[in-house]
Amino acid sequence: MTAIELYARPSADFAARHAHAVALLQSAASEHRGRIVQATSLGAEDMVLTDLIARHTVGIAIGTLQTGALHAETLALIPRIEERYGLRVEIHEPDHAAVVHFVGRHGEKAMYESIELRKRCCAIRKLEPLSRMLDGREAWITGLRREQSHHRAEVPFRDLDDHGRVKLNPLADWSWNDIWHYIATNDVPYNPLHDQFYPSIGCAPCTRAIAVGEDFRAGRWWWEDEKAKECGLHVAQDTPPAVSMIGARP
Repeated sequence: MTAIELYARPSADFAARHAHAVALLQSAASEHRGRIVQATSLGAEDMVLTDLIARHTVGIAIGTLQTGALHAETLALIPRIEERYGLRVEIHEPDHAAVVHFVGRHGEKAMYESIELRKRCCAIRKLEPLSRMLDGREAWITGLRREQSHHRAEVPFRDLDDHGRVKLNPLADWSWNDIWHYIATNDVPYNPLHDQFYPSIGCAPCTRAIAVGEDFRAGRWWWEDEKAKECGLHVAQDTPPAVSMIGARP
C-alpha cells in the first residue's frame, strides 16, 4: 500500500489552509524579491512547497543540501524537480576536506557514538552548507509542521532565525493527511521511501522506517533520547543540547 493510499485525506478546512499557504508564499516572494529561497530536504512537505512555488509561478529559488550521505532515492528527486517544473535546484555540499577529516578521525559511524559527534557531523554536512545557501538572502522557506513532533508543536508561520532572517513555514498548520491529499491531487513527485514507512527522511545512516504506532520522527536518530532529535537546522543556537542516549549502536 502506498503512502497516498494510507494517508491522502484532507482536513475539513484544507481549502483554507491551502489558500493561506499560497498567499504566504506570494507575499514573501514579493517582499523579499530575489532574496528568498526554499531550503528543501526533498521530503513530502518540501515537495508540496516546491509544487506550490512552481504552480503559482512564485519567484522563490529552490535549494537543497547534498550532505554526501543521502539515500539514492532522495537524490533522484533533484533531476525530477528540474525536469517537471523547469526550475534549477541549487545544490550545496559540505566542505570536502572537513568531511574527510571528521570521518578519518571518528569513523563512518561516529554519529552512533555520542550526541556530540552526531551533532558535529550534522554541523559539517548540514549547518555549514545551509549558511552558504542563506548567505545574502533575507528569507527562507521550510516545510516545518506543528504535527511533526512535540518540539515543533508551536511552529509559527513566520519567525526570525538566529541571524535575523525571516523564516517562513507555510505548511505549519497542515496535517500529514493534508500533505498526501495535495500530493495525490496534484501528482507531485515524492520519495518512494515514503511508501516504505519512512515519513521523515534525512541522511541514510540516521533514518529508518517506523513501525505502526510510532511517532512521526521516530525513525530519525532513533538511538537518541527524544529531546535530542534535531540536527540544528531548526533549533535556536541558545537551545541547550540534550545529553542522554538510549539503546545501543545500531
